Amino acid sequence: MLQESSVDSSGSRFAPLVVLELASDTKEEAIAWLLSRIRDRQQNGGAELLVEQLGPGIGLEEKENPNMFLVGASMQRLLCGAEDLGLFKECTDGSMRAFTFASKHNFKDFKGDGDGFLSMAECQYVIKHELDTLRAKEETNVPGYSHAKLYPGKSIIRRLLSKGILIQMFPLHENEELKRLSFSWYKKVKVSLQPLDDIRHYYGEGQALYFGFLEYFTFALMPMALIGVPYYLFDWEDYDKYVVFAVFNLIWCTVILELWKRRSASLAYYWGTLCRKKAFEEPRPGFHGVLGHNPVTGRAEPIYPTSKRHLRVYLVSLPFVLLCLYLSLYIMMIYFQMEGWALSIYDENPTFWTHILLFIPSIIYAVVIEAMNLIYRYAAEFLTEWENHRLESSYQNHLVLKVLVFNFFNCFASLFYIAFVMQDMELLRQSLATLLITSQILNQFMEAFLPYWLQRRRNKKMIRKIQKRRLYEEKELPLVEQVRLEADMSTYLGTFDDYLELFLLFGYVSLFSCVFPLAAVLVVLNNITEVYSDAFKMCRVFKRPFADPAANIGVWQLAFEAMSVIAVVTNCALIGMSPQVRSYFPESETQLILCTVAAEHVLLGFKFILTFLIQDVPKHIQDKLARLEFESLEALKKKRQLHGGKCWKPRSSVRLSSEEDRCACRY
Repeated sequence: MLQESSVDSSGSRFAPLVVLELASDTKEEAIAWLLSRIRDRQQNGGAELLVEQLGPGIGLEEKENPNMFLVGASMQRLLCGAEDLGLFKECTDGSMRAFTFASKHNFKDFKGDGDGFLSMAECQYVIKHELDTLRAKEETNVPGYSHAKLYPGKSIIRRLLSKGILIQMFPLHENEELKRLSFSWYKKVKVSLQPLDDIRHYYGEGQALYFGFLEYFTFALMPMALIGVPYYLFDWEDYDKYVVFAVFNLIWCTVILELWKRRSASLAYYWGTLCRKKAFEEPRPGFHGVLGHNPVTGRAEPIYPTSKRHLRVYLVSLPFVLLCLYLSLYIMMIYFQMEGWALSIYDENPTFWTHILLFIPSIIYAVVIEAMNLIYRYAAEFLTEWENHRLESSYQNHLVLKVLVFNFFNCFASLFYIAFVMQDMELLRQSLATLLITSQILNQFMEAFLPYWLQRRRNKKMIRKIQKRRLYEEKELPLVEQVRLEADMSTYLGTFDDYLELFLLFGYVSLFSCVFPLAAVLVVLNNITEVYSDAFKMCRVFKRPFADPAANIGVWQLAFEAMSVIAVVTNCALIGMSPQVRSYFPESETQLILCTVAAEHVLLGFKFILTFLIQDVPKHIQDKLARLEFESLEALKKKRQLHGGKCWKPRSSVRLSSEEDRCACRY
């Protein structure tokens, strides 16, 4: 675990895993109440965790927040929490099963008291779950804060976050393990696969699946890149040959997405997330409404009418999105005016410098697109928050839809206009190349190097205070200074932006492949640098995120599949517009359109046939899942037979003599 152990108020030593930072002016009665609830036994409604206050740092020349607390747990408590969460672990027979404390010795790598059986990321996830499910009992408000109302069954941590009493909650880094991961991940340039198991062990399944998809996407682009180079070099204007390339691209899009489902299912199975049942989703921290009763849980919680939410979505959010799309269209027309101006100057005086001037409007437009996407992202987050969605999944779905629609329109509308209205293939190639290269450079700068530079500026005072000039990863910081240093680091906001970038790159490759075959080469080069920059920012720039036990890439799979369907229509239309294809229908424009539509339908049909033929989950994993379900049903039958067909319940008169017995029998 960490280099130093802490001692809580009861004298028990524990390894700190999670940090809670309360506001510096938090009232003492609120702090005492929160700590007592965290330490209290589960039978009394507490979390039964270990917690202590962080001591003062080195030097007092600047004001420090005294209300920072370290949270940990005993190994027995962590194992019980793992059972609560239904974590899947590998058994001695090689199968993946939900961990149970009673049969702990049947699991592979469980030795002694279980120390080291759970990864640090899993331990931190257990603690986060226990803190998130810490619920109010008879309290009507947070002590000392009459405005911070509490309802029976309401999550205490979520209420403290929404009221600004709790500033942040984050897991701590483990320096030695982080050094090893950094060295094998990005500190040496090598031609090898990413250490996905190590990434999963340290950051959790959600992060590992993103980097697994990034790696898979890069390798999947190799055939496109290798085929695209000779097309680019030798036969630029021969559209008959591009038909073969476009058809290959469309089949490629379908095959790689289907094979990724199999790859992600295999990873999720061996990481233990494919079989996990999704926990009951709690209301979001920012959700508000009139106090009522949840018909599912029976708890008192805020209720907000669905009709009001729909009014906000359709009468405010939807018109706002349409207004933003209109603004994007207006800026696109300004870009075309700039293109016309640059072209007129080049026609009057065709020199080297006027030729360079032809690329300036596209570069400016690419920068404007990135700025508009960033501004719109903040507006979309504000609107989605204002819509007051009850569940985090609903919030994420509405946010993803808003951002995807705008980014797709903003990034590709000009290319569609050039291709199908202006029908200028030379300008289309130039604009696509400029947009692709400029967006890649800006994304690399904004994602890693700018946050790292800002982070270094923020931490200069801390580095001077401890009077060490070596880099953070190369020094052995005291625990107090490590905690305060990590508290000042930027918060990682998840994989949303990373997947969005890959989605747009996938669009650049697939939508106009028959016009710019070199796009795949540029995206491969970008993804290679993306692996290193993303690994760098995870290890050096951001706080450690909590593990996300994901089984797949979620809604992004649907987004990529939708893009592949649009790519079929786009490429068929581009091929149908080519002079070579038009020459086959010199007298009838209608026949050309009908043949193009027929070819498009044939390709779409072939896509969907491939989708059904390629199974999402490999056969050997399907067999293992079926066997696990069969054994679960057989075990349930035997239990019912032993207890006369009645559901077994532990007798309340049983006296529990140890923590192990309590963990094994409380269910």
